[in-house]
Amino acid sequence: MKFANRILKTLRLHGKATAGLCILAAILTGVAFARYATSPVNHFTTPRIVDIPKGAGFFRITEIMNDAGLVANRPFFWLLAFGRGVRKQIRAGEYEITGKLSPLEILDKLVRGEIKSYTVLLPEDITVRDVARRLAAQKLINEEEFLALAVNREFLDSLGIEADSIEGYLFPETYQFDRSMTTKEVIRIIVRQFWKEITPELRTRAERMGFSLHEWITFASLIGKESGNKEEKPLISAVFHNRLKRRMKLQSDPTAVYHLERAGTPVKTVLRSHLLKDTPYNTYRISGLPPGPIANPGIDSLKAALAPARVNYLYFVAKRDGSHEFSATLAAHTSAILKYQINKQKK
Repeated sequence: MKFANRILKTLRLHGKATAGLCILAAILTGVAFARYATSPVNHFTTPRIVDIPKGAGFFRITEIMNDAGLVANRPFFWLLAFGRGVRKQIRAGEYEITGKLSPLEILDKLVRGEIKSYTVLLPEDITVRDVARRLAAQKLINEEEFLALAVNREFLDSLGIEADSIEGYLFPETYQFDRSMTTKEVIRIIVRQFWKEITPELRTRAERMGFSLHEWITFASLIGKESGNKEEKPLISAVFHNRLKRRMKLQSDPTAVYHLERAGTPVKTVLRSHLLKDTPYNTYRISGLPPGPIANPGIDSLKAALAPARVNYLYFVAKRDGSHEFSATLAAHTSAILKYQINKQKK
């Protein structure tokens, strides 16, 4: 009996010791976990780019983060995410994360979807192909898909564009994109900006001047390609308006090489051979406006198309400083050519 009591006493002592050890271990683990959750995960200060693909599960995301040196303790990271109930709330995308952040801050960043964004400037008067190149250079789109969508009838209809191409409807502006966006989403954002700028007042004014929406954009694209000088645009607009009234050919150099721009072979210098080329857009060969825009005009060109200067100019020629000399007669224009563009074929 005494022996049995001795055994029970020993077990009770061991049980208390084991319980004490368990409690101590739990406390130490809790302290370690709290420290892990709130301390910087690493010592590197240079941001690391982490790309979380769409459809990735939480454990796959953990491995991606761990490979980037942003987890350190996977069980603790799992426990943190499960404890906060956020393992299914992490948004896919590209993130820029430094080691100065704690696991808790990193998880919050992933849940908030603070995806790395890219600033893209789309200048006035660049073509669809130029836009595609700029976006593809930052890996924001698939260039081939972009160019295919640019002439896809179903997609154009979804954007409210009745034209055969998206040319002219990609509004020049500074945009913020991220790589989680699809090519379609990027295009929609740019075209949505176009519709914001094309106000009902401007559209009504265009209609009163006899322009359809597409003709107005086409007219503006010629102005923009001829000059980037805001002050000159109403004068260039006046030249084209005056020529149309007199049933004169517009003779806009950029239209003569648009077929090459469209094919991906931009031209730096317009030659006489270009002016003689029979293409649907060459206003040296066709009468009136070309069948569509030759670039994506900005708001200054769009407004200038509807507000030509009150002058009788019919010609203009580029000076050496990039501005233009305007003339009302062929004789004055010829003199300007001799002065500024010797041996060059201009308007």
